[in-house]
Order: sequence, then C-alpha cells, then structure tokens
Amino acid sequence: ECYRAMVQAGRIAFTTFHQSYGYEDFIQGLRPDEKAEGIKFIPVDGVFKRIADTAMRDTQNNYVIIIDEINRANISKVFGELITLLEDDKRWGEINQLSVILPSGEEFAIPNNLYIIGTMNSADKSISLIDTALRRRFEFVEVTPNYDVISDPVLKKVLIAINNGLVKELDSTDLLIGHAYFIGKTEVDLCNIMNRNIIPLLYEYFFDNSKKVKNLIEDAVKDLNYIVKVENTGRLKFVKKD
Repeated sequence: ECYRAMVQAGRIAFTTFHQSYGYEDFIQGLRPDEKAEGIKFIPVDGVFKRIADTAMRDTQNNYVIIIDEINRANISKVFGELITLLEDDKRWGEINQLSVILPSGEEFAIPNNLYIIGTMNSADKSISLIDTALRRRFEFVEVTPNYDVISDPVLKKVLIAINNGLVKELDSTDLLIGHAYFIGKTEVDLCNIMNRNIIPLLYEYFFDNSKKVKNLIEDAVKDLNYIVKVENTGRLKFVKKD
C-alpha cells in the first residue's frame, strides 16, 4: 500500500531491463512528433531521466528507481555517460558533483536524493555478467530464501532439505530455490509444486541428469509419505505413496 502510494506520487519508478532495452528508453531518445506537420523528431525523456529531473526539483524528498533484471540489458548501451554520474561523490549536491551534456544539448545530472535499486536472480548470472564499471558503483546485497514465510511445516521442511542438497551437490548458494513456490500453499499442493516447478528446475540445474534429480528429491522427502516414480516415457514424477 505504501509502495503504491509512492508510485502514484511519482517518487518511485519501476522498469525492467531486457536485451532490446536501450539508452533511448532509459535516458533520452528522438521520437516522431505526432503533432507536427510532416516528419519531425523531438527528444523524449526516458524513465530514468524523468524521475531524476523530478528529484532534482524536489530536494526535500527521496526518490527511488527500481531496475528489475538489471543484468539482462547491455549496460554500457543503456547507461551511457551515466556510468560516471552514478558515483556517490559525483551526484549533484555532493563535493565532486558533475553534469553531462546529452546528445540533445541538454545538461543532465543525477541528484543525491535519487536511489537506484537493481535486482537480479543469482541463478541467471550467466546470462550477462555485470559490467565491472557498474559493479563498482553498486553495493550488492544477497537475498536468501525466507523459510519463515512458509506456513505449512511439511513444505518448509521439504524446501530446506532440497536447498541443503543443492548446496552440497553444487558447492554454491547461487541456485537455491526460493520460497515463492510455497507461499500460501499446503501439503495438498506439494505434488503439483514438485512436478510443475521444482523438478523441471532441477533438470536444468543438473543438465537433464535424472539420477541426480531423483537422488536429491528422495533425500529431501525420505521421512515423508512420498516417492519419486521413474517414467520411461517422460520425466520423473513426484507422487504420494498408495
């Protein structure tokens, strides 16, 4: 509710990066002027520049832009000259404040009351490694699975056991399974969760090695009334014992 109110007030902006996302979407680009007679292009501000300009005019309040899937875009292409302006001491209002001239000829700076939050899934880090220049300008905070939000004790036990097995098998925490699959669910939903979400994911983790997938799941539910069936015409199936 608070988040929605801040969005409506224009103090929080949200965008999602993807492979086709560019500087024109984020900072500023030329767009056709629909009101002009004939062909005419005008500079149109992107999502970042709009909220940065608003924050610059309102120094009494803090502003936030959230960039989801920040590693899925070409960082150099999207950020351009912002790479320099992102540094803490070069924000407008700091000791080494800097501004740049955009291709449109407009002066632009990032105010020190604008906070930038980028999110990414550690399981997707192979999609695109974070640009080193950008990495130096961000603090990285790991968000681990929160088992406390799972109300059903059986589901909580299964997820913890699966993740413990993944850490042991992969020697890494990057591919831990999140709690979202289990929120608001009960043990009645366990077979569907396993067959439609968890097992397909494990097949990707283990490069379609059914034996590894089977062993990990069986270890996770060894004290419960479930088995893993081997299907000759398809993938493994998680079922309740008869």
